[in-house]
Amino acid sequence: MANLLPGQVNAAPITFITALPVASGEFVAREQVIVGRSGEDPGTSERDRRETAAVTALGYGISGEWAVFGVVPYRDIELRSTTGVRRASGLGDLSILLRYVAWRRDQRGGTLRVAPFIGIKAPTGSNNARDALGLLPSSVQIGSGSWDSFAGVVVTRQTLHYQLDGQLRYQYNTEADGFQAGSLLRLDGSFQYRVLPSEFSGGIPDFLYAVLEASLVTQKENRLAGAVDVNSGGTRLFLTPGIQYVTRRWILEGAVAIPVVENLHGTALEAGNTWRVGVRANF
Repeated sequence: MANLLPGQVNAAPITFITALPVASGEFVAREQVIVGRSGEDPGTSERDRRETAAVTALGYGISGEWAVFGVVPYRDIELRSTTGVRRASGLGDLSILLRYVAWRRDQRGGTLRVAPFIGIKAPTGSNNARDALGLLPSSVQIGSGSWDSFAGVVVTRQTLHYQLDGQLRYQYNTEADGFQAGSLLRLDGSFQYRVLPSEFSGGIPDFLYAVLEASLVTQKENRLAGAVDVNSGGTRLFLTPGIQYVTRRWILEGAVAIPVVENLHGTALEAGNTWRVGVRANF
C-alpha cells in the first residue's frame, strides 16, 4: 500500500523530504520560490541580507523502496551594509540524494515508513564572483566551491486524517579556496492535518491541509584560512505554519518560517522570516 488513496498525491513536509515512496518508474517534480531576509545585525555594519531562490527538485522512483532526487536552486542574493551593496545571482550548487525505504508497517487506514538517505552537494555554483569592491564575501556567493556530503533518516506516519513526518540530517562541509562552512545538524518535524473535506463522500476528492513544522538547526563555526570565525555558527529554532491544497496529481503550498529562538556566536547575523510558495506534481 504505497498510498492510502491509490493514484493520489499525498500531503508532505514543505521544508524537507518525506519517507513515502515514489512509485517505480514515476517522477515527482517540485518547484519552490523562497524569499528570505536577515534579522537584526548585532554588529556595527548594519548588514541587511536578502535572498530570493527558485528551487527545482526532481525525484525518480527506481523501485518501490529506492528513489533518487536532484535539487538545484537559482539564487539572487543582496547584502547591504555600511560599506555598500554587494550582489550576485545564478545557478547554485546541485544536490543529489538517494533514499531507501528500509522499514514499513501498513495497516487499515494508516502506514508507517522509515527511510534513511545519503547525498552529496556538488560545487556547480560560482564561488569566486567579484564586483567593484573586490571578491564577494561567502554570504553573497552563489556556490560554496566545496564537495559536501550529508546523510540522515526520515520517518513518516500517514493516516486518512493527518500525516506526521520527522527528519534527522547531518551535513559535513569541506574546505574550498580557504573557506569552510560549519558542518550542520538539523532536526525537523512536520504535522499536516486534513481540514477539508472533513468526511469522504466517494471518489478521490481534493484536500486542504493545515501544516505546522518545527526545525532545530545547529551549525559549527566557519573557518577562514584554517582559523575559526568566532562570529559564525550557533543554534536556531524555527516554527513554520503553512497550508497545502492537494489534488490527484499536484499540490499547491505556502508557508513562512519564523525564527523563535536564536543562540548565535559573536556578531553572527540573525535570521528573519522566510516565505515559501510552491507546486509539486507526479507524472
